[in-house]
Amino acid sequence: MASAQTTLRVSAIPDEAPTELLRKFQPLGQYLERTLGMKVSFVPVTDYAAAVEALAAGRVDLAWLGGFTFVQARARTGNAIPIVQRQEDQAFTSKFVTAADSGIRGLADLKGRTFVFGSPSSTSGHLMPRYFLMQNGIHPERDFKRIAFSGAHDATAAWVASGRAEAGALNASVWEKLVQSGKVDPARVKVFYTTPPYYDYNWTVRGDLDPALVKKLTDAFLALDPAHPEHRQILELQRASRYVPTKADNYKGIEAAARAAGLIK
Repeated sequence: MASAQTTLRVSAIPDEAPTELLRKFQPLGQYLERTLGMKVSFVPVTDYAAAVEALAAGRVDLAWLGGFTFVQARARTGNAIPIVQRQEDQAFTSKFVTAADSGIRGLADLKGRTFVFGSPSSTSGHLMPRYFLMQNGIHPERDFKRIAFSGAHDATAAWVASGRAEAGALNASVWEKLVQSGKVDPARVKVFYTTPPYYDYNWTVRGDLDPALVKKLTDAFLALDPAHPEHRQILELQRASRYVPTKADNYKGIEAAARAAGLIK
């Protein structure tokens, strides 16, 4: 008989700098340790694909995934289970940004320009921006002068601010955080297009995790209450107003977009 699990291993797609991911996770990790009555350890990964692989290989039990990485994890494992998402993730958007003096006012102005996406496996930094470009008759490989991948949303903003790329796409949540923290000057870098909304991030567990632990985890996230000071700090770090239940069917639109963009077969 297998012994009861004593440590919950948690990971996250590296959509921001590693130090920032760890800073955001620590209060949540401490809360989960107390609520679950077990040790919680954070397992950093090098890129988005590694987060999917870690979950598929059983090296982590719980992972913070984007919509596209969830679709990849589900395809890879057949049984990865999304348990909760932030309320904001039910209608997430991407922002297209450019230097204020670039002359780019809309998507049509991107033709012949250099463009930066985030990670190739990012929902809000690549898949959905690519999908909505194609919906507007713009094919990146054909129409852009050059395409690059910065690896993370904050890096995309930095590329555009420094002139390394003429325009780029990143998620709305990170964009707002960068503006609020003064790391991006909206007088120098402006948003010129916001995508229609789509489902994005979630917390996903491996499909063979003990169902009793899955329920405890789900309940722990749903119990986070912004009226409670400690909970409010956790939610603010996760840029969440609260967590709501989610299900695999919510991500069928992401899967369809990935197929349409040729990113999964």
